[in-house]
Amino acid sequence: MDPALLAAAAGLGLGLSLIVAIGAQNAFVLRQGLRMEHVVAVVLVCALSDAVLIVAGVGGAGAVVTRAPEVVQVVCFAGAAFLLVYGLMAARRVFRPAALLPESGGARAGLAVTITTCLALTWLNPHVYLDTVVLLGSLASTYDDQRWWFAAGATLGSVLWFTGLGFGARLLRPVFARPTAWRVLDAVIAVVMVSLAASLAVRGLHGG
Repeated sequence: MDPALLAAAAGLGLGLSLIVAIGAQNAFVLRQGLRMEHVVAVVLVCALSDAVLIVAGVGGAGAVVTRAPEVVQVVCFAGAAFLLVYGLMAARRVFRPAALLPESGGARAGLAVTITTCLALTWLNPHVYLDTVVLLGSLASTYDDQRWWFAAGATLGSVLWFTGLGFGARLLRPVFARPTAWRVLDAVIAVVMVSLAASLAVRGLHGG
């Protein structure tokens, strides 16, 4: 098999293995997909953000990040604060499920608010940097001249995942026609967000 294709396949596999996990980004994309609100914009923001971070990591930014623990520490605390607030908002929605159903009178979020939230959930999460910039960047370096094929594969994995999650979520809408299903989803989101916030705060206290 061609070395370039092998590198791309490895990048695709590793990229998917890192991104296919419940987290801040995925929970937000899923929720937007279920509500069918600004899905194209959300998918583009997530995929393009990952592409930029992957390219930065393969280009050597990972080494810079690991040498600047104070920067990671600041991002940890900022991310923890944002995720805590978002988690508390999800917990509050558990007791107001009707507000989640647009056809039941729930207000739609504006495009600017949606994009801003998506950017914050992406760029204020240090785990994103660790996965894309540091880990993928480090592993890409082992492929020498084929490292950019590795990056292309990882980027493709991100595009495929967010596109499938965002646009495939609507298939679950019959399930989420019931308020109870929204309660469960937002309860899970709240637990995930608060847990991530706690882990980031602990990481920040230990110097990143």
